[in-house]
Amino acid sequence: MKLHNISFNNLKRRKGKVLFLVSGLLIGIATIVTLLAITQSMSRDIEDRLDQFGANIVMIPRSENLSLSYGGISVGGLSYEMPEFVESDIQKIHTIKDSRNLGAVAPKVLGSVEIKGKKVLLMGVDFSIELPLKTWWHLDGNTPEGDHDLILGSEAAAALGLNSGDSVLLNNTPFQVVSLLRSTGGPEDNLVIGSLKPIQTVLGKEGKISMVEIAAFCRDCPITEMVLQIAEKFPEARVTALQQAVLAKMQSIEMFKSFSYGIAGLVIFIGSLMVFVTMMGSVNERTREIGIFRAIGFRRGHIMQIILLEAIVVGLLGGTLGFVSGNGLAWAILPLVIPNGSFAGINFQVGTVAILISVALSLLASLYPAHKGSKLDPSEALRAL
Repeated sequence: MKLHNISFNNLKRRKGKVLFLVSGLLIGIATIVTLLAITQSMSRDIEDRLDQFGANIVMIPRSENLSLSYGGISVGGLSYEMPEFVESDIQKIHTIKDSRNLGAVAPKVLGSVEIKGKKVLLMGVDFSIELPLKTWWHLDGNTPEGDHDLILGSEAAAALGLNSGDSVLLNNTPFQVVSLLRSTGGPEDNLVIGSLKPIQTVLGKEGKISMVEIAAFCRDCPITEMVLQIAEKFPEARVTALQQAVLAKMQSIEMFKSFSYGIAGLVIFIGSLMVFVTMMGSVNERTREIGIFRAIGFRRGHIMQIILLEAIVVGLLGGTLGFVSGNGLAWAILPLVIPNGSFAGINFQVGTVAILISVALSLLASLYPAHKGSKLDPSEALRAL
């Protein structure tokens, strides 16, 4: 009789104990898979939410002059001619080594213009990039679609006495205010914002860019590395990372991962202890059976193979069922943990690792009981008959 047939027959005869062992491993693996799946989904959701805070890297032209503002107050009467980027060069940002971590690259052109006898700051942007980047912007009116559509900041609209639907002239070019930006408490409140190309023409800065805001999330490398890579492409620029926003992202995600790994380790320990106790009890109950095997010529290695093969089968069953159950639980629980959150999907790499862990766990927990069973003295075992 082949050893694997003996193992399978033993499993069939001891269905209750096999069910208990498989259930123990199933619960352990399912808990691990559920935690990892939920953590992965939560991490993705946190990344998406934190990325909504906008740009975390700012690139402006380098200047030898000092800033003439403090605490939001600028010294009047003095101004410097600021250098600007060539628009076609901005594409070089996408050629950096860690370009896969770039989220959005939002170029802007800035300049002053006179409206109704008042000088205001005019900003040209690519609305298709800028509006998704600035998720805290709330517009009262329509979303800009045409080249000559404008958004007015709350302070600018109040100072100029303009509302949605009004027409204005910018250097003799007609534009229409399509929406007002609700107060943000930031510099946007004082801006008149239009589409990039027409504003460049109004300001006489065709092909020029005043600054670039970059939204980047670097999971696998320090954000400072990306700053250095961009600075290498633009030696004439000053590239600054908003470290606080980036560190918040990294710390939040690492905290969730550490929590998940800690719980997973605890569950693995409990699962291995359960398998160990059950296998020890099984070996003690099978003293007579093992004694007969030894008496008819089975070697110690054969006894160990029989017991360990049973452990492998139990591990495979527990791991596979645990992986399936864990993903099902994560899918069911996720809406309770993250309202409006979405399941990250089945990760088959996690499944492979989960099954391997289950098998390894079952084998390790069965190793000592198998060794003990193989060392049974046949004469002592047969006395139990």
